[in-house]
Amino acid sequence: MATKDQNPHLPVTPREIADDVARCWELGASVVAVHARREDGLATCDPEVYSEINQLIRARTDIVINNSTGGGIHGDLPVRLNDELWELDWNERIKGIEGEHCEMATLDSHTITASFEGREHLVTTTPKRVRRLLEEMTKRGIKPEWEVFDLGHILSDFTELAAEGLDTKPYYCNIVLGGQRGFQGALPYTPKILQLLVEHLPEGTIWGVSGIGPTQLPATTHGLLLGGHMRVGLEDNLYYARGVPATNVRLVERAVRIIKELGHELATPAEARELLGLKQLSAA
Repeated sequence: MATKDQNPHLPVTPREIADDVARCWELGASVVAVHARREDGLATCDPEVYSEINQLIRARTDIVINNSTGGGIHGDLPVRLNDELWELDWNERIKGIEGEHCEMATLDSHTITASFEGREHLVTTTPKRVRRLLEEMTKRGIKPEWEVFDLGHILSDFTELAAEGLDTKPYYCNIVLGGQRGFQGALPYTPKILQLLVEHLPEGTIWGVSGIGPTQLPATTHGLLLGGHMRVGLEDNLYYARGVPATNVRLVERAVRIIKELGHELATPAEARELLGLKQLSAA
């Protein structure tokens, strides 16, 4: 959703994105969440753009590639419904799974409203759409990353649909906290809220935490203490500290220090694939 006007370190071209990914991989990152951009830097889910990015990444790293089906609030995604309301085009959003080398893809299995830049955007993901997307992912051997913003997303969406057999264990869930200013129904981060969400995850779930803005550091560290995984980066947080623009590299460097100081180990991409039930590259 961000632009270079907000943070000049934001990678937007395929080469910039691949360069950033390679540097983060060298530091120990094992999975990358990729968002594609058009030549003007705005959002797209064009599979050709995703393929170019992913090919550049795969030529230099063995990192697990996770493409977005959320898209963004600008570029190819928004469709105007009336004077007050926009919707992110579903048919554009799901094109990301068609990109080459895609091993995982985000799955927001709920409908929310995103409010940014004075506009309200419906992000409409009905149960029928979720089933269709999961079927398409299964055909392609892509692992869904369930993204949840509140307890209802876990209980009425993720849990129920997984129980139908639309995904297989181990499930992977990304708990997003701190997005309440931009997403209707999203929850702030507090220790009690994160604990509650973790306690209600379906059995057999591997999970991580995303913290938006200043929430990123405390939420991801707390998630690590609870047995989860850490996600950091400019998609979620544009600042390293108050008034100091971040880079993906600096955010990963700090995450690596925290992980090691707490006595944990970094998973290699091969170990991450084993944990997630993904095919190893040599067997793909």
